[in-house]
This record gives sequence, C-alpha cells and structure tokens, in this order.
Amino acid sequence: MKINMLSYFLKDTYGHKVYKLLLSSGLTCPNRDGKLGEGGCIFCSGGGSGEFATNFAPNIDSQVEEAKSKLSVKEREYDKFIAYFQAFSNTYGKPNYLEKLYKSVIMRDDIIILSIATRPDCFSDEVYELLKELNEIKPVWVELGLQTSNDKTAEFINRSYDTSVYIETADKLRTLGINVITHIILGLPNESKEDMLNTARLVGEHSDGVKFHNLYVLKNTRLAQLYSKGEIKLLTLEEYTDVLLECIRLLPSDIVIHRLTGDPPKDELIAPKWCENKIKLIREINNALYDRDVIQGENYRKATV
Repeated sequence: MKINMLSYFLKDTYGHKVYKLLLSSGLTCPNRDGKLGEGGCIFCSGGGSGEFATNFAPNIDSQVEEAKSKLSVKEREYDKFIAYFQAFSNTYGKPNYLEKLYKSVIMRDDIIILSIATRPDCFSDEVYELLKELNEIKPVWVELGLQTSNDKTAEFINRSYDTSVYIETADKLRTLGINVITHIILGLPNESKEDMLNTARLVGEHSDGVKFHNLYVLKNTRLAQLYSKGEIKLLTLEEYTDVLLECIRLLPSDIVIHRLTGDPPKDELIAPKWCENKIKLIREINNALYDRDVIQGENYRKATV
C-alpha cells in the first residue's frame, strides 16, 4: 500500500503532527440566503459541514483559544496549528471583512496554515488578490465543495453552479500558488460508479488535495425527506470501500488525501449507521487499503487535450 495521506504530508513538512482548530467566520452561503437559493444543498442540515466548529465570536483570538481548549491533552502538546474555517462559504463576504479576519489569524505565531472552505462561485478579483497576499505570509489552503463533476447530479442536489465554475476557480487559485483541496461525495443520488470515478479523474487534474465523503442522511434536510420516502439508496460499506479504493488508484500520486470518509454528528445521523463509529470505520477502510495493496496513482492517466 502507498497512499499520500495528510498526516504523512504534515509530518514530513513540519516534522511533527499538526492539528486543526475549527473556527467560524460568521458568514453564510449564497445558496442559503436567497442569492442563488434557499436551504442549501439537499444534504445540508444548516451547519454547513461545520457542526464541530467553535461558535462565532467577533474576537477571533478568543475563538482560537476556545478551539485549543477543545483539543485533547495530547493534541495540545503541539503549539502550531491549522486555522480551519469550515462552515458555509468563507469567501462569501466583503473583502475588507475577510482581510481583517484572516490577517488577524494568519499573523498569529501559533498558526502555520490558514485553511478556508468555500464554494467555487464565491470569488472576486479582490478576494483572489487577498488570498494571494495571505499566501505570501503563510500557506493558504482553499477547500472547494465540488461533490460531483456530473452537472445533472449537481442540479438534483441543488449545488447551484456548473462544474466549469469549479475548474476555472481551482485553476486560478493554483496559478496564484494557493493549495486547492476538493471535496467529493461518493454515493450521490442516481450516480453510477463511473460517475464517481469521473469526478475523481477531474479532481486529479485540478486539485492539490482531496476529501472523500460518503453520502449520509442528517435530520432536518431535504435529503432526509427523500430517504424517508424510499427515493434515495445509500451505498453499503462494501460498495463505498470499493469505489473509494478505485478513486484513489486514479488520483495522481502527489495529491494529498485529507479524508477517507465523512464524519457526521451522531445525534443528527439517520443513515447509514456504518459511518457512525469513525474509528472503527477508518480501521476497516485502512485494512482494505492494505489487504488490496492499493497504490495511489497506479491507474492514473494524465488527461490529454
């Protein structure tokens, strides 16, 4: 087995483990506030995938210290962290607000990487310029929620932008020297295995890192309504593992894999129950990686024009 996991990348780069501080920018999403739509994507429960972040506070330093306090004693042995703004769309704000927020974080001695999750359609020339400036101070990672390269699926899940927007934004960021991490959801409604593999192929050409998530159903989502009617079929653990391993084989060997599966809040999870125990799930996926001797990039073929 040979997989380029984030933990290895960070240890090789910094010489020790690096932990994330989950922070909140206080921003929302154009797919929730009415600009593009309301309610967000059909799987969004309202936390914007930021269920584990600290509560928003205008004083970002107090947020950082609160996030540190949530780490285990072992995790707090290290004094350098990734500042991770996870919930909603963290470039969806006025440039002067973003500048004040992110500069105050990136200038802290205990922060070595600024990681910003957002949508590919939440950028302007001013935001690109700000990210370029920040990246000259310390590394900036931008996480883009693609989920699928299939625009028909994207329309069904109410993503509200075309895949071409992702390609344009990812390529622009990488041209500026900014690290791009792309989110993929495996098992989206009506997607075939080939659809999922095609998403991995596309991400392999336009990203520096990838986060894999299994589709799971949370309470109070439109996806939950469809699931209760029997209109949504979820992948079994075996099906998820099979397609995940094939995706990894398709990715270039230098792409960093940040996640192998989703991490739903247990009190909101409806299904599948196999992703409820994260430690056990990661162990089973890792066993499959070893047993099948998966080598990242072994099936990668660079796209030709």
